[in-house]
Amino acid sequence: MRVLLVYPEFPKTYWSFHNALKLLGRKVLLPPLGLITVAAMLPEEWELKLVDCNIRPVRPDEWAWADLMIASAMLVQKRSLYHQISLAKEADVPVAVGGPFATSTPDAPELKDANFLILDEGEITIPLFLDAWKSGETHGRFSANGDKPDISHSPVPRFDLLDRNSYSMMAVQFSRGCPFQCEFCDIIVLYGRKPRTKSPEQIITELETLLHLGWRNEIFLVDDNFIGNKRNVKRLLPELERWQQRHGYPFTFTTEASVDLADDEELMNGMSACGFRRVFLGIETPDQDSLLVTNKLQNIRSPLKEAVDRITSHGLQVMAGFIIGFDNEKPGAGKRISNFVAQTGIPLAMVGVLQALPNTALWHRLAKEGRLVRHADEFDEGVMTHLLNFTPSRPIQELADEFLQAFADLYDPIPYLERVYRYSCKLANGQRSPQRHWNQSPGLIR
Repeated sequence: MRVLLVYPEFPKTYWSFHNALKLLGRKVLLPPLGLITVAAMLPEEWELKLVDCNIRPVRPDEWAWADLMIASAMLVQKRSLYHQISLAKEADVPVAVGGPFATSTPDAPELKDANFLILDEGEITIPLFLDAWKSGETHGRFSANGDKPDISHSPVPRFDLLDRNSYSMMAVQFSRGCPFQCEFCDIIVLYGRKPRTKSPEQIITELETLLHLGWRNEIFLVDDNFIGNKRNVKRLLPELERWQQRHGYPFTFTTEASVDLADDEELMNGMSACGFRRVFLGIETPDQDSLLVTNKLQNIRSPLKEAVDRITSHGLQVMAGFIIGFDNEKPGAGKRISNFVAQTGIPLAMVGVLQALPNTALWHRLAKEGRLVRHADEFDEGVMTHLLNFTPSRPIQELADEFLQAFADLYDPIPYLERVYRYSCKLANGQRSPQRHWNQSPGLIR
């Protein structure tokens, strides 16, 4: 068996960082971790080749070589996925598709020509697909039916399949799931509210693998909420710190976490000591009424500005995401976001317009209220080109104006550089592990 693993293109938006990556001498921010994890679940005797279409297209000789294409995609990759399925069909190559897009919308028209849909988490559904393939079946849909796998048995991803020099960061996953119930979030729909984690030994093994392959740059722990299971994170961090010390701190880490990280001194100290350098927070909005409407209650338990300052004081650079368009939002939300960013100094602030993602609580509420607006190409480019997929509680033109003005305020060069300088001074005064050595590449200096 010769299997072509294909990762479709992401649209070029603010979130893809494609121009910043050119300065770094890299092509893509992160590798397709889901696809290389699936690769590790396939039979050892199968021959595998991975093509990330964000780096280069699939060549005609690779379509001729393949007995099967396996692809994984997110919602915003669906247009490229459809193109890859079409190319596979032209080459008479059977297609199997999984990932968040297929799992959340298995009946989407872009998937109609796929032979197999491998839904949910692969630890459960890849074996079902393999049984069907080996028995000669040519079509099928495989679901976990609500079951969630124990990821302490997940294999080490096939990092060796990657063109590693094309990526700015490597991706490692510690946990899946989140304990919170934010109305707009599809993470709890896909992975559940009980965070499941790998063991410290598994993470160390994955890091050893990357070290052996020659990786020495940043690693993104891609958990949607790294601290969702605080007990298990606190089991991991001492092991990770010892491993980093033994190897001379070869890696720095970035991750995503909920704002309540600021309330846990032990966690912040442990992350800083391990070599965590950046943490992405879903702040969403400084407006408490909007946070209440969307059920993001963890963000109103303590003042957000103080939370950002506490995390920064531990040597952790805060990145943050913000959203415009919540119900009952008062005019001026964009300006309040840009003012909050200016006050806290957050260098990398992402602003988006609210989208109702499939099967979320927000999606179901808006559908019940008759407010969903469906169009054929929704989610193709994300919030950078489509404003909303629902009827908002205030005028769309007002939201559009605030969205554009927020970007203008946040990234006007002189105020931006002044903000970065102020934040860098705060970060320099924060707690830092003296053993850490930063690998400052020429591209990063640029």
